[in-house]
Amino acid sequence: MTALPALTGSYQPEIAPVLDSLALSALVAALPLLTVFVTLGVLRWKAHWAGLAAVAVALLVAVLAFGMPVGLAALSATQGAVFGLFPIMWIVFTAIVLYQVTVRSGHFEDLRATFHLISDDPRVQAIIIAFCFGGLLEALAGFGAPVAITGVMLMAVGFSPLRAATVVLLANTAPVAFGAIGIPIITAGNLTKIPYTEIGAYVGHQTPVIALFVPLLLVLMADGRRGIRQTWPIALVVGVAFAVAQWISATWISVELTDIVASLAGLAAAVLFLRVWQPSGREAALETLSAERERDLVTVAGGERTAYAAGGSGDETEPPRALDKAGDDHSVSIAELDARARALTPRRISMALFPYVLVIAIFSVAKLVPAVKDWLAGTDVKIPWPGTSGEILTHGGEASAATTYTFQWLSSPGTLLLLSALIVALVYGVGVSGLGAELAATAHKMRFAFLTVASVLALAYVMNLSGQTITIGTWIAGAGAAFAFLSPLLGWIGTAVTGSDTSANALFATLQQTAATRAGIDPTLLVAANTSGGVVGKMISPQNLTIAATAVGMVGRESEILRKVLPWSVGLIIAVCVLVGLQSTVLGWMLP
Repeated sequence: MTALPALTGSYQPEIAPVLDSLALSALVAALPLLTVFVTLGVLRWKAHWAGLAAVAVALLVAVLAFGMPVGLAALSATQGAVFGLFPIMWIVFTAIVLYQVTVRSGHFEDLRATFHLISDDPRVQAIIIAFCFGGLLEALAGFGAPVAITGVMLMAVGFSPLRAATVVLLANTAPVAFGAIGIPIITAGNLTKIPYTEIGAYVGHQTPVIALFVPLLLVLMADGRRGIRQTWPIALVVGVAFAVAQWISATWISVELTDIVASLAGLAAAVLFLRVWQPSGREAALETLSAERERDLVTVAGGERTAYAAGGSGDETEPPRALDKAGDDHSVSIAELDARARALTPRRISMALFPYVLVIAIFSVAKLVPAVKDWLAGTDVKIPWPGTSGEILTHGGEASAATTYTFQWLSSPGTLLLLSALIVALVYGVGVSGLGAELAATAHKMRFAFLTVASVLALAYVMNLSGQTITIGTWIAGAGAAFAFLSPLLGWIGTAVTGSDTSANALFATLQQTAATRAGIDPTLLVAANTSGGVVGKMISPQNLTIAATAVGMVGRESEILRKVLPWSVGLIIAVCVLVGLQSTVLGWMLP
């Protein structure tokens, strides 16, 4: 270890700085990650305190164990924190503002009734909203927007805060690899120089296997074994439609459009199948969810902040809207909800769907029309981060490109969502003043979420730039040929830490390629495995936990959500590891 930490100077990370032992160095490098999971999952700290504690541990490890100058370590944390606020939380913030505008206008209740018109069974609504509609949002925006929007939508159709959060986190798995117009896969291709279309095709032969079962798992999470018995046909139909469409699009159509095609295919399959089949047990499921919701809302109302999704102000003395007159429609009777759905006119349905159709249209133009995409990208401002640019090197001795911060003031999905919110506010009659009021109120409610995500990204940057993540990855890669079974773990860890499959690929794609070449394994397979492993790590990311908690009004109770979703994440990553390991051997015929 470094005897005395340096204060200034350039820095090049070592792979095994602790007593020249890779295993010991990896163990020390993992301490910040262990801090996050222990403080959140065991000690039940609030997420912002857990994040800040992990940053402190990462800084100590970077300086004392990896020999990073104190100044560079601190500046790395500041860059990560800024990146966490913009563009990450900017996207989430504007997504929630858009939702709040729909609530303020009253049209969100018509959207609830519209989904009720498709199916009045809450378990089927979980599939349609969290899986199909959430997949569409992931395809277009990503970065937490699907969790934020679908979480509050499930609250609106009767789910309790905790169950809504866990359902949307589980649903936000299969679409993640192709999310935000294929950015994770394109990033991996740029880093490894493997054509991203090839990587996407491989991923398209892995994630559909998970997607096939996700609707069934959602039903199990929503209503237990009874839900599986009563709704498995629709869950299977949607899962198959989504998986087949994802497989076909990723292989032969377009990596960028894969999740759009798959989500629309799943939704269309649900609508068509429900015309000839309806599940049983709707009343019993509603009764169970209603009782659970009442218990949860009382707990939330008595907590430190009111339910965000219900529109509370954050004042401890004010009950959530779900419990007062402004939001009593959340607890309307089934008869009243049926009557509302029957009263819908084509115009009301169109107006209810308008914000989301608008989002799809704006993002499609911004991301898929080359002239517009290039123009927006041309407005990005590249900022060499003060104090670190040119001073922090990669393990190979080159200046780290990660020390350049890109300010996407116009091309960011968050800015596009703000534009959508402005248009919706004008069309809905909320006006600019109403939009401004929602911006201010939402910023106040999300203040702790901003702190949490800023700290998590500060953690990621310190670990990345100091070499901690590469040390952990190199140690895992030492498994040789068996690494094919373990490679998805790197994506899982990377996404769990950063909250982004794109960031996980930025961290480990090149390492996966190198390790595969050394072990005689197909490099494209392992780069794809990094992406596929990352999709099931997102649900346990502190960043995503905070987004879900903020959306459903459980700020400060992220640890409860983590304990609910952790077993699902562990089970799914084991399944991905087994699948990739078999694809490297006996299931090679599955690959393109």
